[in-house]
Amino acid sequence: MHDPNLLVGMERPDDAGVYRIAQDLALILTLDFFTPIVDDPYDFGQIASANALSDVYAMGGRPVLAMNIICFPGKGMDITILQEILKGGYDKMTEAGVLLVGGHSVDDPEIKYGLSVTGTVHPDKVLKNVGGLPGDAVILTKPLGCGVISTAIKADMAGKDAEDEAVRSMKTLNRKSAEIMAGFPVHACTDVTGFGLLGHACEMIEKTRVGMCIYASKVPLFAEVLEYVRMGLIPGGAYRNRDFRLKMVDFKHGISDECAMTLFDPQTSGGLLIVLPNGEADELVSRLRAGGVEAAAVIGVITDEHPGRIVVENM
Repeated sequence: MHDPNLLVGMERPDDAGVYRIAQDLALILTLDFFTPIVDDPYDFGQIASANALSDVYAMGGRPVLAMNIICFPGKGMDITILQEILKGGYDKMTEAGVLLVGGHSVDDPEIKYGLSVTGTVHPDKVLKNVGGLPGDAVILTKPLGCGVISTAIKADMAGKDAEDEAVRSMKTLNRKSAEIMAGFPVHACTDVTGFGLLGHACEMIEKTRVGMCIYASKVPLFAEVLEYVRMGLIPGGAYRNRDFRLKMVDFKHGISDECAMTLFDPQTSGGLLIVLPNGEADELVSRLRAGGVEAAAVIGVITDEHPGRIVVENM
């Protein structure tokens, strides 16, 4: 069914749905939940909450309301674990200025947690994950590799510094990045999550008249990530992402297998991938870093030389 007020729907993959309810107001609707990726239940709640809220920021909006989604075993597990998960989620929502209005729980032997989120945005300021123009710069706001580090954590092989850095990043809202980004002429935006950097980058140029170059040496990575990849601590999602998107990606000479796999690494509560005119890029990165988004970097460019394809090279 066609509805002219549905501004972003299922016609192509994007971060959330957007529905116009007034001339100057649209709702952003999204939902995300997953199994624990860290041992601490409070940290898990914060990460899951930040991850779900991120879709609204990626669409150029402000999250307003949220509902909990929780799966938890009715027997055999300490109820304080559930309490800590929910507290972590609630505290992160409070930090974001989001009201928790309810939720739903299911008796399930495997823990899962996340949010259904409603946000708001002006209909003329919706950011989609397509729209980049030749010559535009591509900016990433968080390091890559949390999927690899989560795998190392589960194997009891992660260094404390690497674990702490990744958890801290995953708990960090994309709110500041979104607020700073709002002052720039952004052409496209998405957040880097389960499909990895290359998977989400492919969505930005798939079936369009532009392609993308990514400069591998400019992509920020968490400490020790490449070492863990060399050790084989690679999540299954990275292989699935590679198998699905490899046909759209060309790796130039000098890109190591470890680097290539990291670019496919599935992220949780990853950074924003922002596309805007090249002349604005350095100023945006400067303001992001001054605002505490220390990893922000220009990692690539939009090009018309290879439409629908991504080239990864060392700059």
